[in-house]
Amino acid sequence: MKIIGIIPARFESTRFPGKPLVEIGGKTIIQRVYEQCSQAKSLKKVVVATDDQRIYDHVVSFGGEVTMTDTSHPSGTDRCAEVLKLYGGETEFDYAINIQGDEPFIQPDVIDALSNFLDFKTEIATSAKKITDIEELTNPNVVKVVLTMRRQALYFSRQTIPYVRGKELEEWMNFCDFFKHIGIYAFRSDVLEQIVKIPVSPLENTEKLEQLRWLGYGYKIQVKETEYESFGVDTPEDLIKIKALFDNK
Repeated sequence: MKIIGIIPARFESTRFPGKPLVEIGGKTIIQRVYEQCSQAKSLKKVVVATDDQRIYDHVVSFGGEVTMTDTSHPSGTDRCAEVLKLYGGETEFDYAINIQGDEPFIQPDVIDALSNFLDFKTEIATSAKKITDIEELTNPNVVKVVLTMRRQALYFSRQTIPYVRGKELEEWMNFCDFFKHIGIYAFRSDVLEQIVKIPVSPLENTEKLEQLRWLGYGYKIQVKETEYESFGVDTPEDLIKIKALFDNK
């Protein structure tokens, strides 16, 4: 199976402009993500997809592979689709894995585990971790996913779902398993080409979660459970926490 790993990285960010070029322990966030992904045994190629010359030049400077993409893309998924097409589409690669450009400690094993989960029939696959903390459970910035018995995504939400009737919120995790979505996606190449062409759905607009568009149009998303704890950098406050974790290693 031939898999390309694509790391979307944009300079302009509402909450944290210039984030990919911020340093942690002497290396930028984007360099750390690239180096971690390059250790994944399942990826035939790793490419940074950006629309900014500063990021492009920086990736070249540390020896990484990078492609300049259209500035009008509304999401990282669209950026991944452009890169996949530039690299030969489904003729060259069976799957494309979209890896978040703001997770400097992404584990290669997580990428390999998701890759090993793919079977050519799988349209889209992603990862999820069991929630054990009440703050995560109730935090709207932590996206929750409800699974079917076949480990397909039934729904994603910023809300705490499912609802445990008749129990106090503090007791919910004693009666039900809750899962936190880990934002890494594997797309079958033909499916990635399709989903960037379908219109935005009402559910996606409501929750601001693009995966609801794919579910709403009938695409199936398989979910691989993981023990990996994601450490994304969305805000300057997150960076402080990440640096503290790095310093304690």
